[in-house]
Amino acid sequence: MDQLSPMDASFLYFETANAPMHIGGLTIYDQSTVEGGVLGFKRILENYETRLHLARSFRQRIVHVPMNLDHPYWIEDPNFDIEFHVRHIALPKPGNWRQLCIQVARLHARPLDVSRPLWEFTVIEGLDQVEGLPPGSFGIMSKIHHAAIDGVSGAEIVAAIHDIAPDARPAPPEKPWVPERDPNVLELLSRTYINNLRQPFKLAGVVASSVPALAKVGIGLTAGKLKTAGPVPRTRFNTSISPHRVFDGRSFSLSDIRAMKSAVEGATVNDVIVAVVGGAMRKYLEAKDELPKESLIAMAPISVRSDDKKKAAGNLVSGMMLSIRTDIADPAERLRAVFQATKSSKELTNAIGAKTLSDYSQFIPSTLSGLAARLYSNLGIANRIRPFFNTVITNVPGPQIPLYMTGSRMVTHYGLAPILDGMGIIHPVFSYCGQITVSFTSCREMMPDPDFYAACIQESFDEMKEAMLAEAEASGVETINAKPKAKAATGPRRKQSTPRVARAKTSAKAAGTAA
Repeated sequence: MDQLSPMDASFLYFETANAPMHIGGLTIYDQSTVEGGVLGFKRILENYETRLHLARSFRQRIVHVPMNLDHPYWIEDPNFDIEFHVRHIALPKPGNWRQLCIQVARLHARPLDVSRPLWEFTVIEGLDQVEGLPPGSFGIMSKIHHAAIDGVSGAEIVAAIHDIAPDARPAPPEKPWVPERDPNVLELLSRTYINNLRQPFKLAGVVASSVPALAKVGIGLTAGKLKTAGPVPRTRFNTSISPHRVFDGRSFSLSDIRAMKSAVEGATVNDVIVAVVGGAMRKYLEAKDELPKESLIAMAPISVRSDDKKKAAGNLVSGMMLSIRTDIADPAERLRAVFQATKSSKELTNAIGAKTLSDYSQFIPSTLSGLAARLYSNLGIANRIRPFFNTVITNVPGPQIPLYMTGSRMVTHYGLAPILDGMGIIHPVFSYCGQITVSFTSCREMMPDPDFYAACIQESFDEMKEAMLAEAEASGVETINAKPKAKAATGPRRKQSTPRVARAKTSAKAAGTAA
């Protein structure tokens, strides 16, 4: 029996009826690499069953302390049933990308059953009309509660269910799995008593270690050597959310993005992605006549995992505030401005210490957090206060070699993530095998036209690529591929008219239906 860390537990406390707190993704596979060319659901189920020992989250469920006097515990679920967690559906004809996005959004909107291990995988067949996918492809939509994993530990679960060869087999467990009984009330309250005795001493240690850094930050801000990300404007995405979701995304060449960053000395792949998202949000809000004069601010999660915790489950993250420069129309100028803004944000984060926020999360009160989250939602407080940030951009590096699941080659992966009251759009970014996907999850009432926003992402990328190509050629840097690559099995591509800003308002009104 292991207790959840305060940060892990916070994702349970902050969950409300409109805001389930699970993360996941849509992974698409090519079954032509399977022996015989066809993969049955029974084989997928059997394959997962042989890998349950590779990630603790698969068979652990939550046990709450009476009256929420302390953070919950994980136990090995004695009633674990893999067929509850792995499901099987198919898209109706014609089986196109838009139908797939709608189905994924519907699945993502449903909360997980907290009385069972906190994950679900849904196999989705019938992807018959998605341009760019190999024939017979299928998807798996995953949901895992944020209390169990963050982006890094989630990537390790991805590794646990995949192989680097189609015929590979997992190593057997070193020892048999043993379920646990439910702890009784006396056991839980005894542990709570001991934990509460230790808490003041832990807090004193964290405060003592952080005071010098915070004092240094105060001096740096006063002297102008350190800068905050700036004021956070209010947008349509920074109010109360509904229980309904939308999802979509685009896939790009990683080599193109690396070439684009080369035009700005010191810039990173992440800077390019942030600038592309900034351009997309600018286009979308401009089309609605809602673009603020100030730049939108994004929160970027930062892993604070030490080497000895790299395989640990749960959350070990902090965050950094970034100006995504939606106030700049020119893509090349926006990328340079994002690079400078990110540099300033890194200096501030380093001065504070990325681990400081994680350290203070140890003292999240178990008895009041859930009540505070419900009051925040029920009273619509997000509509009355200034937003903390406008969106989240979370970048998880993935493997750059092909992966296989039950013999099927992984074609691409799009991330899914939770949204909250006051933060109604999130952008998971995932790199894999020479490509990088930028997806988004949002509220259906805030974004009734997700296909239009996906097209805004595509146009923002295209404009950035064109601008950086011109600058790279002018400076003699290795150029970006000017022509699109031939149709390849690197991920789905959709036929989509690109929404130019000149006709953006018309395009927004004419955009397709939402999930």
